[in-house]
Amino acid sequence: MTAPGTAALLDPLRRAALAGVREALGGEPGDLDEYRGPAGDPGLFGPGSMVWAVHADLPSMLVGGFSALMLQTLHPLAMAGVAGHSRYREDPLGRLRRTARYVAGTSFGGAPLVEQLVGEVRRVHARVRGVAPDGRPYSADDPELLTWVHSTEVWSFLRSYQRYSLRPLLPTEQDRYLDEAAVLGDLLGAVDVPRSRRQARAYFRRMEAELSATPQAHEAISFLRTPLAGRPADVIAHRVVSEAAIDLLPAFARRQLGFGPLHPLASGVLPGAGPVPTRVAATGFAFLVRWAVGPSAVRAVASRRVAEAA
Repeated sequence: MTAPGTAALLDPLRRAALAGVREALGGEPGDLDEYRGPAGDPGLFGPGSMVWAVHADLPSMLVGGFSALMLQTLHPLAMAGVAGHSRYREDPLGRLRRTARYVAGTSFGGAPLVEQLVGEVRRVHARVRGVAPDGRPYSADDPELLTWVHSTEVWSFLRSYQRYSLRPLLPTEQDRYLDEAAVLGDLLGAVDVPRSRRQARAYFRRMEAELSATPQAHEAISFLRTPLAGRPADVIAHRVVSEAAIDLLPAFARRQLGFGPLHPLASGVLPGAGPVPTRVAATGFAFLVRWAVGPSAVRAVASRRVAEAA
């Protein structure tokens, strides 16, 4: 328990850290008013769900989201769509903000917000089509590509939560999370979405032969690992998150992307401390973010919405 005087001294530091986190994320994942209605509406999942538990933990979602983006680059058709139609290089914070809003909105929003966000993404997907460098046509609304994107996301979120959350899920809860989250893939048109750890592992084994670290993939990985111009603390945080994301990747993905055995972060992450093991640094980062941000504001608003009488 923190003494009142100590809390007063630490409060400016906490506010500064909170401002840094919000700036790095491009602000809140969406207008909190979007989550206030309709009264009594649990949305797709509700307060007792594993999706609410996992998706409310911001540090786990940050590391898991970064890892998912890295893993997704290995599908040549998915990567061709991103390279050809996304403005991730020119507007990385905008893309991050839109992705965060979609994940938060479909996880914690009521039915109208979920319907709105899914419709927006479907309309964007309908326009994303072309020919990959290997000559194959691609389309963002291809059900198999949608399954790849969904599966890499929820698997990475789960793995990150298991490693960096305060209370990892039991095996049965992990399977329940994947089963619940499958509806998010179904809504966008994915097919045969894995609904358990066993199915997810089998899916990635089947997909391995279709994956390749193309030049477009290496370009995207390089971009993801390069901090945006910012304060030294932001650069350090970016490095910790990106290295922790690499650490989360399946062995086949690290191998295809050319990442060798895992090494500690080089000296300079914590001045004067020497090399810092990646997981130690990421665990410290997770505690700092939780201390600065506090409990999920989106989850709190959604919980009040569900508790209200219709």
